[in-house]
Amino acid sequence: MSSLALLVVLLLVLVAVLVVGALAYLAHRHPAMATPMMVALAGAAVLAACVVPVAVR
Repeated sequence: MSSLALLVVLLLVLVAVLVVGALAYLAHRHPAMATPMMVALAGAAVLAACVVPVAVR
């Protein structure tokens, strides 16, 4: 793997962690909306569903 590809993968992982963390934080601040862990897991599942087809290709 080239260093550019590794950098892109690292950036994708960082963005995914930030998005899941933001979802968990927002759900934690407003607990009536959803359980924080379920929101974070759902966000991670959506991100994985978007990234895996691109990565497999």
